[in-house]
Amino acid sequence: MKKLYNYYASMIYLLAAVSLLFLSLSIMIWSIYEAVISMQEFPVSIANLLQSVGAIIISVAVLDVAKYLVEEEVLRDKELRSPSEARKTITKIFVIISIASGMEGLVYIFKAGTIDMALLIYPALLILFSSLSIVCLGIYQKLSIGVEEIINEDIK
Repeated sequence: MKKLYNYYASMIYLLAAVSLLFLSLSIMIWSIYEAVISMQEFPVSIANLLQSVGAIIISVAVLDVAKYLVEEEVLRDKELRSPSEARKTITKIFVIISIASGMEGLVYIFKAGTIDMALLIYPALLILFSSLSIVCLGIYQKLSIGVEEIINEDIK
């Protein structure tokens, strides 16, 4: 029964990953199309180009999530066998989120700078919190490695 459940769960994850892949590629293609159309106008709309960059960054983050789903939920055994595997999995997810939010903040800084300088506070906060999440990830890494060492000593 457990084998059947794991098979169906893997198929659902695979379906979700394929859906995310399709949506991500669709966003990329549409963004490239919009950028090409925007470059044909004179003067070139920097805001439209930045919007395309932002959409592509989001689509890459979605693509990373799809890749993660396939690697961790379809191809690998579902159970995390050690604290180091849990740490690596959490690290992957956190890095995806941090990079995507930091890049979005950077794109919005350029976009806000062309519209109104007062709008820069929100993208700056996004970059700040993205950076803070990386610092928190480092703290988590340091603490979890310490726990792993204690567990490994207890096993020996």
